[in-house]
Amino acid sequence: MGQNARGFQWLVRGIVGLSLLSACGAPQEGEESALETDGRAMGDVAVELSVANHSLSAREDAVIQVTFTNVSAQPVRLLKWYVPGTEGVKAELFDVSRDGEPVEYLGPHAKRRAPRTEDFVTLAPGERLSGLAPLSNLYDLSETGEYTVRFSAHATGPHPTVLTRAAQLDSNPLGLWIEGRAAHDPERQTQDTVTALGLSFTGCSSTRQTQIRSAWTAAKNYASTAVSYLNGISSGTTRYTTWFGAYSTTHRNTARSHFTKINSALSTALLTVDCTCTDTGTYAYVYPSSPYRIYVCGAFWSASPAGTDSQAGTLVHEVSHFNVVASTNDHAYGQGNAKSLARSNPSRALNNADNHEYFAENTPSQN
Repeated sequence: MGQNARGFQWLVRGIVGLSLLSACGAPQEGEESALETDGRAMGDVAVELSVANHSLSAREDAVIQVTFTNVSAQPVRLLKWYVPGTEGVKAELFDVSRDGEPVEYLGPHAKRRAPRTEDFVTLAPGERLSGLAPLSNLYDLSETGEYTVRFSAHATGPHPTVLTRAAQLDSNPLGLWIEGRAAHDPERQTQDTVTALGLSFTGCSSTRQTQIRSAWTAAKNYASTAVSYLNGISSGTTRYTTWFGAYSTTHRNTARSHFTKINSALSTALLTVDCTCTDTGTYAYVYPSSPYRIYVCGAFWSASPAGTDSQAGTLVHEVSHFNVVASTNDHAYGQGNAKSLARSNPSRALNNADNHEYFAENTPSQN
């Protein structure tokens, strides 16, 4: 799931005790809490970036080797979503700039469940773990220039004291000369099965196609109901302020515009759902510049059809990410964090996909 893959990611315990956590709401029973880590999570980790060649022609893929080293005397756990070479859909791993200007991230925006024990990899004292991470097709490398790359999974969230420590996770800056190249489709797209319902499918069984059709119908109802609701208010209702913060006509109009486009996309665009993702920690992801293809993953199939973090809500969430729709980002995950974001920064809440999802799901119901 703006500039990072459902871009608000929790990075907890920083250099002094590290767990790279991506939170998708408050952890449920059996899930790892961002602040409840055991002794294995304490320790120091060094992050190093390297490349085989610092000068790359347009014909050469830009690939970075990322090496994590546990320099402490005790084991350290790393969240796999931030570790190249491990399984699963990866988050945005790098800050990239060209000639001093930030470069746009083009990679996936992923909706994830709260991390669990199986989402971590453990490094023993002194152990090193390396993996290769691509830049090509995930960052805008269309212009020739001097690029600087830094490992810096974004450390923003509702707990400033933790995040200040996490901000120390930046790696060494890596300099590259890259010849401009056109971006290509980030994932090979296999033959779609087209239906007459405004949906097409890739790699979806008949049973899953049926589930997706039901979720799609519910998502359209969510979006149209949200538009009607926003057309009918002229002040800060409980439902509005819970998810989008202090009321203003300008902000209400922004929310209404977003849901009008979400509703239009769900109702009139040909939506392609790809079922080939098997990552159990991810609901779904999209490439915002590639409408209207949604990759649904393991957590999607265990979600309820409707309600909080539902299949229908996930479709609303992911459609909001497309640049031609609302171009939302991922500043916060989960109902608790989304509510906090609405209170502290209404403008950012209006740019957060989960706030749109929870407003649409309206569970528990608010007026």
